[in-house]
Amino acid sequence: MLAGYVLAHHERWDGTGYPKGLQGKEIPIGARIIALASSYDAMTSERPYRNALSEEKVLAEIRNSAGTQFDPEIAIIFIGKVLCKE
Repeated sequence: MLAGYVLAHHERWDGTGYPKGLQGKEIPIGARIIALASSYDAMTSERPYRNALSEEKVLAEIRNSAGTQFDPEIAIIFIGKVLCKE
């Protein structure tokens, strides 16, 4: 089960991800959660090629990507419950 989540965490809600082009509820719930958490970590961490993004930019990116990259329901929960922003 966990291996399946890891395999599918680059799938996108709108079906443009990889490796299988899954979309929406075809993507396992665990993979949808990992995808958002991984993206949040990538955006908020310092990288050799760029500085960490500000909290405002990260929140805007998550909101803008809800329904395309991320499951919109998980994005709302992540913002409200994990980041305590709503």
